[in-house]
Amino acid sequence: MERNYRCRFGEIDLVMRDAATLVFVEVRMRRGSDYGGAAASITSAKQAKLVKAAQHYLAQSGKNWACRFDAVLLTSAQAGASIEWIKSAFSAD
Repeated sequence: MERNYRCRFGEIDLVMRDAATLVFVEVRMRRGSDYGGAAASITSAKQAKLVKAAQHYLAQSGKNWACRFDAVLLTSAQAGASIEWIKSAFSAD
């Protein structure tokens, strides 16, 4: 539905629909698993910014969507690249 949604609270990489659910997707890429890899880069502070940006998006849409936060993790290691899609990676609580 939307790519690189920006507002004063931050940016959401992708806004998508999965049936009646609005999905806010954070895409992260790391070259390897050093320092925890791509998943570790989605800190609690980053999650809070994503939640605020999602709330802004929902307020602008004027609709009452069920929603979730997914993460797409990309690794570009020399041994081979990998892609992992984590549904409900974190919650807005």
